[in-house]
Amino acid sequence: MKKYFLTVFEKDGNNLLDETFEAKNDAEAKQIGAEKLEQQGYSEHTHRCVAPEGHLILFHR
Repeated sequence: MKKYFLTVFEKDGNNLLDETFEAKNDAEAKQIGAEKLEQQGYSEHTHRCVAPEGHLILFHR
């Protein structure tokens, strides 16, 4: 399992969410990240999900 990093920002740059979660691969992480954003009401905020290697899995500006 790999550890992924999910971050959500306000338009003014304030950090709303900074959380980690584990997934088997990037595809599973993308699904989990999207579900977390939807459940917590952050899907329309600026967000990113980063893999442990540093590449983006999810990004919305």
